[in-house]
Amino acid sequence: MALLFEQIHFGDLALQNKIVIAPMCQYSANQQGELSFWHSQQWASYALSGAGLCIVEATAVSPEGRISYADLGLWNDTQRDQIKALLTQIKTLSPMPFAVQLAHAGRKASSEKPWLGRQQIAATEPHGWQVESASALPFHAGDAAPHALSIAEIQSVIEDFAQAAVRAVAAGFALIELHGAHGYLLHQFLSPLSNQRQDQYGGCLENRMRLILDVFRAVQKNLPAGFPVGVRISAQDWKVGGWTVEESIEVSKQLAQLGAAYIHVSSGGLDEQQQIEIGPNYQVPFAAAIKPHVDIPVIAVGLITEAEQAEAVLQQGQADAIAIARALQYNPRWPWHAAAALKTKIAIAPQYLRCQPHDVKALFQPFAEN
Repeated sequence: MALLFEQIHFGDLALQNKIVIAPMCQYSANQQGELSFWHSQQWASYALSGAGLCIVEATAVSPEGRISYADLGLWNDTQRDQIKALLTQIKTLSPMPFAVQLAHAGRKASSEKPWLGRQQIAATEPHGWQVESASALPFHAGDAAPHALSIAEIQSVIEDFAQAAVRAVAAGFALIELHGAHGYLLHQFLSPLSNQRQDQYGGCLENRMRLILDVFRAVQKNLPAGFPVGVRISAQDWKVGGWTVEESIEVSKQLAQLGAAYIHVSSGGLDEQQQIEIGPNYQVPFAAAIKPHVDIPVIAVGLITEAEQAEAVLQQGQADAIAIARALQYNPRWPWHAAAALKTKIAIAPQYLRCQPHDVKALFQPFAEN
């Protein structure tokens, strides 16, 4: 059997294969951060994809933590209950577990939807609000400066993550991922490019790591024993003077010691002057650099679009699992095609057993109906 289709465990959570649907923002919630019909059809599509795990989009832990006014949230019980109802329906389609990525956008918040320009919306405008960060340094030169969080406000953010985690469990998610990547708030505290504080949350690496570690501890403390919590990080800022791979190794080691279920390795997103060298597997070396230093699974991502390509990453020991994002949006049955390409069996919904080409039909088997 191909390594891509072997089981893997994230903490106590067993996955049927090593294909993870990475979080992808949909910008389709209403202005109260609640689900829309778009989420219903999108999550159902994910459930029927054949992947081992789906991590749904970055979900804000507070209204101020949204990237845009159309972001999903988990800061109140109405959102929790709506998600619970949808996940209950989704579980009738597939046994694939669903996870949620909890996030706070920090200074990248109060933005327009990407297809409408992505520009920051001023706090005085409809759909806009005052953004906040580690320091009063804007993301774009023309943006309003964010409010630098006080120590008391940092503690409130930590509590927001903890309470959102409690709601995530109650809603029926099987795993929580903390979003420490892509230039959002936890990443803003990690990077010296965005964090110029002079207190216990700024300066040396130990201080800059403090928030993400404090958030992890607070979340873990509020969850049932053994509930898996993974973390996504940006391995580097792609800019001189920014967050580095060496620092990512250190924070990954610290998170692993605290009991993280995995490290999900991306990069960039913090500085508009980043110089990213994009190409197939362009972020895989970062996962490979971190993997020898931790005893938990490491997830690789970054223009991994072909089955053979994903399998090679695993065969070469560069990562333990593969996250697929845009390639799965483009081809919602990517895992099916990967199984066919690698001549490996895959379990799918029995209703779809008659649709495969004859030369690969034997590879497809039904999963047990709920």
